[in-house]
Amino acid sequence: MFERERTEPQTDIDFDFFDDSPTVEESPRETAAPPKRRRRLPTRPPTDGTSGLFRLAILIGAAILFAVILVLWVNSCRAGQKHEEYQNYMEAVASRATQSEQIGSRLNTLLTTPGIKLEDLRSELDGLRQEQAQVVASARELKPPGPLREEQESLVEALQFRVSGLDGLAQAFGQVLQSPDADTAGRILAIPAQRLVASDVLYEDLFKAGATDVLSSEGVTGVTVPDSNFVKTAELSSPTSWKLIVDRLTQSPEAGGLHGNQISAVFVQPGDQQLSPSEDNTVRASENLAFQVQIMNSGDSQETQVQITFTIQQSPTPIRKRATIAIINPQETKTVTFRDLGTVQFATRTTVKVNVEPVQGETNTGNNTAEYPVIFTLE
Repeated sequence: MFERERTEPQTDIDFDFFDDSPTVEESPRETAAPPKRRRRLPTRPPTDGTSGLFRLAILIGAAILFAVILVLWVNSCRAGQKHEEYQNYMEAVASRATQSEQIGSRLNTLLTTPGIKLEDLRSELDGLRQEQAQVVASARELKPPGPLREEQESLVEALQFRVSGLDGLAQAFGQVLQSPDADTAGRILAIPAQRLVASDVLYEDLFKAGATDVLSSEGVTGVTVPDSNFVKTAELSSPTSWKLIVDRLTQSPEAGGLHGNQISAVFVQPGDQQLSPSEDNTVRASENLAFQVQIMNSGDSQETQVQITFTIQQSPTPIRKRATIAIINPQETKTVTFRDLGTVQFATRTTVKVNVEPVQGETNTGNNTAEYPVIFTLE
């Protein structure tokens, strides 16, 4: 039996890749943003090197100026600190110098107090010595600027001389109490008294003058070196004056011979014009107007605390001045100056009157007062 060939039906498959299919409209494309423009940096113009050197010079100049300003500022700070250091030191010295000077004034008052007892004087001297020793101890603690070290040593030395002088006077007066021989006592007392005089010289020449030179060399201005004058009367260095002091302290006023002072003369300064008590005196008034009154001890004894009164008897308000002579020896003449008189009346006749107060034991007071007719002018 024959098998019938089975024939597969053929199916024609067409691969129509290229057939035109219906066209699908494309969606419109989104428009891209335009690219951002980059900002172009400015370009330096071409140089030939000159402007660069100029800028470098400016920078160097600015640096130098800054350095100069900095140096000046630093120097200014240092100068301020330096000035303050010297100022503080001198203020500390002034405090000690003033204390010492006040002790000297009290010594002068003791020695010239009328009627003081020798025992009381010696006791007071010991107290003054102790106070002066405290001043010295305080001065030793001062810390001077470096350039003033030597002057600091001179300061302490000068103040120490005052301690030595006061101590010597106290001991010498102790000897006078035991044997009051005036001539011997004068010589003994003059030795320690000369230490007091020397203390003023040391202070003036070694400390004050030396410190002034240092301030000048260091360029420090506006700082004052203080004074300190311990001895108030020149008589304290003379054995003769000390003999008279002992006489005054150990004898009664009646035992000392004659007592008294008188007015010798009155002079107008400037011009050295001597006033006449019997004729009109034309006096040119000026800012520097001053009257010098000469007082003479016409007695035989040393006098102390002599009071002088000077009066311009103008109306309605007289001008009055007073002065004191601490100590004046027999036959000695001292000059008292009256200045800063204020406003005087012009073209009017007035009277200038001078009076010296009588001292203890003075009997003749006829020459204690003098009057001078005066007319003040501007010419």
